[in-house]
Amino acid sequence: MKPKLTFEEHVEMGKALASLRHELQRRHVQLANAYPQSGLPARPAKKLEQAKRAIEEARDELENALFREHPDRAETTVYYPHS
Repeated sequence: MKPKLTFEEHVEMGKALASLRHELQRRHVQLANAYPQSGLPARPAKKLEQAKRAIEEARDELENALFREHPDRAETTVYYPHS
């Protein structure tokens, strides 16, 4: 059986993923404001949106794991910190 993340590792992962999601959102908006919303020019912005969604899904699953693995210390702010 593989080791699970420690609580501290979950905290670090939560901060990193929140930061990545924020940066992807910022870059997506930048591209969406600079290029058309459809056709070939829109593809980079759409890819960033997909990446952002993938990170959000990973955060959801990791938050579930956090609550299973560390129910005594788990908080929603680990994966969704206040800005």
